Amino acid sequence: MTFCNIKMKIRKKRALKIRSKLKFLKSIRLVVHRTSRHIYAQIISSDNFSIITVASTLERKLNKNLQYTGNKKAAKVIGEIIAKRALKKGITKVSFDRSGFKYHGRIKVLANSARKFGLQF
Repeated sequence: MTFCNIKMKIRKKRALKIRSKLKFLKSIRLVVHRTSRHIYAQIISSDNFSIITVASTLERKLNKNLQYTGNKKAAKVIGEIIAKRALKKGITKVSFDRSGFKYHGRIKVLANSARKFGLQF
């Protein structure tokens, strides 16, 4: 087994542990996913079947303004956008689901930016 496979296995295990705790809360979730080139955020309803709002670095409006989409600056912009879109829909309180990623770097910047612009978690 290669190092990358081991790392992926650990992240998936961590993600399952986080999600199992969030299932009992029955709350709206802010789910974050990152790759080396992009970062994605979506707000999922409490029934886990419908997506309320989405923001990612793949959007054309954001791509024009950002020089590179895989850094902390892009994560900060995505946090701001997802918070504003959630507030427009009347959502203020969410549970943060980091999808097994460690809470540092781009994930932390996105969370802090979302908090700064009005989301509570």
